[in-house]
Amino acid sequence: MSIHPTAIVASSAVIPESCSVGPYSMIGPNVVLGEDCELVSHVILDGHLMVGAKNRFFSFACVGVAPQDLKYKGEPTGAVLGDNNIVRECVTISRGTVGGGGTTRVGSNCLFMAYAHVGHDSVIGDGCIIANGAAIAGHVVVEDYATVGALNQVHQYCRIGKYAYTGGGTTVTQDVLPFSLTSAKRETQAYGLNKVGLERRGFDEARMRALQRAYRLLLASKLNTSQAVEKLKTDGIVTDEVAYLVEFIESSERGVLK
Repeated sequence: MSIHPTAIVASSAVIPESCSVGPYSMIGPNVVLGEDCELVSHVILDGHLMVGAKNRFFSFACVGVAPQDLKYKGEPTGAVLGDNNIVRECVTISRGTVGGGGTTRVGSNCLFMAYAHVGHDSVIGDGCIIANGAAIAGHVVVEDYATVGALNQVHQYCRIGKYAYTGGGTTVTQDVLPFSLTSAKRETQAYGLNKVGLERRGFDEARMRALQRAYRLLLASKLNTSQAVEKLKTDGIVTDEVAYLVEFIESSERGVLK
C-alpha cells in the first residue's frame, strides 16, 4: 500500500494494498475503497463512503462530505461510487440525508470535471459526464450516459434522461428528455468597439478611426459578414489592426459573434 506520510487515514478505513493515497489527503473512519484506487493529493473522503475499484480522485476533491442542507444534524449517512470513475480537481459529492434516503449514488465510468458539484441524495448513472462547474442540486437523477454541460444548474428533484446532452450555461428546472440536445437560448452579440480599453492601451486616433469604420461595416451596415469583409478588402486595409480583424474572421472555423 502506498500512503504518503502527510496523509491522514483513519485506522478503521478499509484500503486495499493496490491503492495509492497521495500527499495531504484525508480518509475518514467509515470509508471503504475498492482495488486500484488513486488519491492524487489533498483529497478528502468522508462519511459512510463505499468506493468501487479503479477510481481516481484529483487534488481537492471532496467526496462523501456532509450535505449542504440545514436539516442535516450529523446523521450517519453515506455515498456509494461504482468503478472506473474520474473525479477531477475541486469536485464535491455530498453524502445523503435521512429525508432523502440516506445515500448519494454514482455509477461507473463517469467523468466529473473540475469544480462540479453533486448534491445530497442524487443519483448519477453509468457513463455520465458532469462538466466543469456544473451544479447538481439534491435529489436529482442523471440517467446513464447523459452529459451535463459546463456551468449548468440543475434544480432539485429534476431528472435528466438517458443519453441526453445539456448545453453549457443551461439552467435545468424541469426534467430533460432522454436522447435530447437541450440548451439555454443564446443571444450573445458584439455591441461595438472596445474603445476605452483600446485607448488605455495607447491606440492613437488614426488606428481608432480605422477600427471604428471596420466595425460600422461589420455590425451596423446591411452587409452580411462576408460582404463586409470583402468591402474592407476592396476599399483598402489601412492599418495592421484591420488586417488582423479581417484575417481573424476569414480563419474562423465556428463563425463569429456579431
